[in-house]
Amino acid sequence: QVQLVESGGGLVQPGGSLRVSCVASGFTFSGYWMKWYRQAPGKERDGVAEISRFGRTTNYADSVKGRFTISRDNVKNTVYLQMNSLKPEDTAVYYCNTAPLQSDYWGQGTQVTVSS
Repeated sequence: QVQLVESGGGLVQPGGSLRVSCVASGFTFSGYWMKWYRQAPGKERDGVAEISRFGRTTNYADSVKGRFTISRDNVKNTVYLQMNSLKPEDTAVYYCNTAPLQSDYWGQGTQVTVSS
């Protein structure tokens, strides 16, 4: 069955950097666009960045454009999100999933906290 395992979150100071990863299994990873989503406390889950099947096309939310970079490794079935110049408003639980969503399954996510 589909499994998405996010990791790499943590506590970082404003202006710092962090890379989160997501290992996928149970489906043909290279057959899908992948997307990072995030959910801050009391807010809905929103898309942050997405990447095409072979990484040639990427799209970003305006709030992270120029600071975040999405990438993928289809051999390792892994999608990454490099986050630079982090701001307190980036604090959220970060999730990966396909784009568009194929089901209502979500992994456990990884917590990113930006605070001094």
